Amino acid sequence: MSIFFTPVTDEWGTSYQFTSAGYTLLVVVMLALLILGAFLFGRRKSQATSAKQIAFSAMAIALAMVTSMIKIVDMPMGGSVTLLSMLFIVLIGYWFGLGGGLTAAIAYGILQMLVDPYIISLPQMFVDYIFAFGALGLSGVFRDSKYGLIKGYLLGVLGRYIFSILSGIIFFASYSPESGPLSNPFVYSAAYNGAYLGLEALITLVIIAIPAVSKALSSVKTLVSE
Repeated sequence: MSIFFTPVTDEWGTSYQFTSAGYTLLVVVMLALLILGAFLFGRRKSQATSAKQIAFSAMAIALAMVTSMIKIVDMPMGGSVTLLSMLFIVLIGYWFGLGGGLTAAIAYGILQMLVDPYIISLPQMFVDYIFAFGALGLSGVFRDSKYGLIKGYLLGVLGRYIFSILSGIIFFASYSPESGPLSNPFVYSAAYNGAYLGLEALITLVIIAIPAVSKALSSVKTLVSE
C-alpha cells in the first residue's frame, strides 16, 4: 500500500497521508460512484434522468463540502457542528432513493478523505469515512414516506453516529479520560460524538421545520423528480 499511502509521525503517533497516486485513485473512485449510482439506481434509467441525478448529486456534495468548512463549533479531537452540511447529503437519498443516496454519500466520504484525512489504519479509514459518511445515504429509505426528509435525516445521522461511536471505541479508546464516568470508552465516544452530531441535527431539524424552508425543499424535490 506504499504506492497510495505514506506514513507521517507526530506527537499523536503515526498516521498516513495519501500519495499523488492515492489522491488520483480516490478521485476516480468518487466519480465512478456518482456515475454508477445514477445509472444503476436512477428510477427511469434514461440518459437524461441519469445526467440530472449526477448533476444534482454533484451540486449537493459540493454544497455539503463548502458548508462542512463553516464550523459553528470545532471539537478538539475531531468532529464539528457545521452549517447544515449533513443535510445536503441526506437530500440526495431523499431525492433519488436508497441506492443513489448511498453511492453519493460514500463519494462524499471519499471527498472528505481528499480534503481533510486523518488515517491510522485501513479499518479506521473505512469506518470513519466510508461507513460513517455513507450512512447519511440511508435517508433514501424514506424517499416516498410522509415527512420523509425528517425521518431520513434522523436515520442518516443515527447511522453516522453509530459508526462514529464504534470508531471511538475501537480506534481511539486511549483518548478517553483515565477516571470518572467518561473513562469508559463507550460512554466517552457516545457523549463526544453525540455532542456535535446531536447539536447539528437539532439545528437542522428546527430549520427544515420552518414552513418556508420545508416548502422550498419540497419544490426542489418536485423539480428533481420531473
